[in-house]
Amino acid sequence: MDPASRITLRTGNEMPLLGLGTWQLTKDTAETIAAAIALGYPMIDTSGDYGTQPGIGEGIRRAGAKRSDFYLVTKVEETDDAFAATKKNVDELGLDYADLMLIHRPPRSGAGEALWEGLIRAREEGLTRDIGVSNYPTGLIDALVRTTGEVPVVNQIEWSPFGHSMAVKAHADENQMVIQAYSPLTRARRLDDDTLEAIGKNHGKSPAQVLIRWNLQHGTVPLPKANQREHLEEDIAVFDFALGEEEMARLDDLNSHYSALGKLPYV
Repeated sequence: MDPASRITLRTGNEMPLLGLGTWQLTKDTAETIAAAIALGYPMIDTSGDYGTQPGIGEGIRRAGAKRSDFYLVTKVEETDDAFAATKKNVDELGLDYADLMLIHRPPRSGAGEALWEGLIRAREEGLTRDIGVSNYPTGLIDALVRTTGEVPVVNQIEWSPFGHSMAVKAHADENQMVIQAYSPLTRARRLDDDTLEAIGKNHGKSPAQVLIRWNLQHGTVPLPKANQREHLEEDIAVFDFALGEEEMARLDDLNSHYSALGKLPYV
């Protein structure tokens, strides 16, 4: 694996193994994005409600990046007209299309069938290449599939050694879905964990790098957020070491369904 490595989605399209999260990245957004692209970050994750899309678009232009050089993920909200919101997001980014468009979270009632149909239309009309969901439990994913026959390529959920579900991972694998991991660094709240520090010392790596590598070796796609150059450099320097089987098991055993947001929505 290296930063340029990609995973093949069930549609046959390819997606990078690592991306940059941009939630709350509203200060110096363009500069951060330009720096990330220069460092080799192949994927950027955003949403219409983050307030970061104009800055991301500017950062892409500053970097002089070709459209094929980066993979862009964005989201529509549960109260949106999904087709119209997709077009608005793409326009705000200054792009012709998104690589992946997600439903940000399930609506208060139902599985979001109308939202899903709007994303299917957006894909058919070339506004996005693939479609998926975020914060969805398995039952609601199954409901979308029963209604439309369309399986999401991705479920983007909070995921770390401290909070995850191997049953959800098994469901994703069975349906050829990829789990994208947001807040893989626990929003820095668990970086002082003794197990992380000990494993990191074994490899000359930081706790954050151990968390990212744990995701990569489980086949999930981490989206760490960083807005300082030293953190951008640190988070992408995870392809020159590997965690051993015993180390992975120790990290798996940290699971308590912990969430930096209070509760994992998919458990």
